[in-house]
Amino acid sequence: MDEAGAAASHLARNLVNLRRTRGLTQDMLARDAGVPRSTIANLESGEGNPSLAVLVKVAQSLAVPIDELLASPRAMVRRWAAGDVVLQTKGRGVSIRPLVPEPVPDSMMEVMDFAPGALMGGTPHLPGTREFFTCLDGRVRVTVAGDAFDLATGDVLAFPGNLPHAYQNLDALAPARGVSVVILAKAGT
Repeated sequence: MDEAGAAASHLARNLVNLRRTRGLTQDMLARDAGVPRSTIANLESGEGNPSLAVLVKVAQSLAVPIDELLASPRAMVRRWAAGDVVLQTKGRGVSIRPLVPEPVPDSMMEVMDFAPGALMGGTPHLPGTREFFTCLDGRVRVTVAGDAFDLATGDVLAFPGNLPHAYQNLDALAPARGVSVVILAKAGT
């Protein structure tokens, strides 16, 4: 295989892997990159001969440098420094960061750090959504549709994610920590 053929093959394989890792369809990637879906299909087949502008758009949509698209495929390993993972504050005293910094199809996974006495209302999701909360440290009260469930370290609560819910650190002096995993229902199902 000549150098150009190897580059096209690398591009095809890397593009498919990156797109799938992010839970994107060809249509979704094409729309985000501002290129026709047929362009993505051609690139993934190894038949495309993209312009630099197309490579830049696709790389930006996937949040990778162009050389990652063209490089010889390698193990899909990526490290995020703690400072590169987005941290949000919600409610009163709750810090939330993604457990997995890449999109995972049809789910949300977050680490929740509760300051002493912290309180946060949850966001109800579509009917059919299932939510799981695991208390990793401390004591957290999860209130679902008016019923309170007190969780200690290691306890897990599963509940319908479409119901009103809230989280509270029961300790006014010590922090608490948990993991929320939400399996999202698909609209129209």
